[in-house]
Amino acid sequence: MSVDKWQRQKIQSGAPWESVHGYSRAARAGPYIAVSGTAPVGPDGGVVGGDDMYLQTRRCLEIIEAALSQAGSSLEDVIRTRVYTTDIGQWKAIARAHAEFFGDIRPASTMVEVSRLISPELLVEIEADAISR
Repeated sequence: MSVDKWQRQKIQSGAPWESVHGYSRAARAGPYIAVSGTAPVGPDGGVVGGDDMYLQTRRCLEIIEAALSQAGSSLEDVIRTRVYTTDIGQWKAIARAHAEFFGDIRPASTMVEVSRLISPELLVEIEADAISR
């Protein structure tokens, strides 16, 4: 079934770069929800968590949870996460935050180190996919 046969829902966070880049925080087509790469930014656009990988990861997951809620879904519907980090050596801090949100849900997940993200202050970025009725 093509996306055209499902009503498409675009979830915007209000971040100025959504219109600059031409994307949505999340998109829903039928039961499928894809949450874009989510960085640890606050309402003012600044990075949350400073150089603390755990706090940055928590902030990413809070934003993902809010986007899923706007799409009529929740963390319980997440089937996959993708974590991008600039320092894989801090994987335990990332894993601790991820487990706090997904410990019982246990989606498929990938964590990879990247050379950098869009801003040098960003240490982690997370994507999520969900299926929800």
